[in-house]
Amino acid sequence: MGTEELDDDDLANPFAHDPSVQHALTPLWREAGWPLEWMRLRTSPVYYGHGVPRGAGEAVLLIPGFMSGDGLMLELHRWLKRIGYRPYLSNIVWNNDCPDKTARMLADKVLRIQREHGMRVRVIGHSLGGMLAKSLVQDHPDRIDRIITLGSPFRSLVKAHPAVVGIWDQLKGTRSGLVGRNLHASCGTGHCLCSFVKNLVQPQPQPVPQFAVFSRKDGVAHWSSCLEEDHAANTEVKCTHIGMVYDVEVYKAIAQRLHQKIEGDHRSPPKA
Repeated sequence: MGTEELDDDDLANPFAHDPSVQHALTPLWREAGWPLEWMRLRTSPVYYGHGVPRGAGEAVLLIPGFMSGDGLMLELHRWLKRIGYRPYLSNIVWNNDCPDKTARMLADKVLRIQREHGMRVRVIGHSLGGMLAKSLVQDHPDRIDRIITLGSPFRSLVKAHPAVVGIWDQLKGTRSGLVGRNLHASCGTGHCLCSFVKNLVQPQPQPVPQFAVFSRKDGVAHWSSCLEEDHAANTEVKCTHIGMVYDVEVYKAIAQRLHQKIEGDHRSPPKA
């Protein structure tokens, strides 16, 4: 695209036409239905641990999505504890900071959990949290047992509803001590050279199982960008984007993937 096709606002923003940042035509209005998904969860036997495989004290780190925090993951946290796992929250109050900085903080968290349990950590990430999990796998495969992404558009770096992309752009323009304090104009774009972007744009094969949960009813992230190349690693559900952390079918999928035996797993013991 030549500069003759750009208006003054575009010329003022060198990242306006980054092909890695894509607007997805997703029906955002569907997200209003997430309270119903939470209510169905609360009335399901699955919520009380019935009909799903149980854990044996394995550590699980939960990473929240963009513009959310550990509060959104509390229901999942309590449920995982109820079915026999040792869940950990991320200590993220509001996920709106530089993803690369957040990923480094999470790497330290994973290392502490690993040392405490003497085993690799299972990681579940919702939306941006799943993309952060993907980055962790690239940098620290020896610390992670497996990851499960929930509605995470990792295949295209950012492929989300225009409103979400717009919020991200606003954060970079109005960063302060509490909001996007470490963000820069290139953050989260293909123009950034940080490890987070490199890990998503040019991921290398790793001996870590990676599973994805996606929904064609997702009103935020386009479902096609939330898929693993291995079709057997994908689970389709029918819920909203927010509902990924409350939906009964998602919980069933999580229980199955956490319990799934990894064939041919001859990885060396984790480094303390």
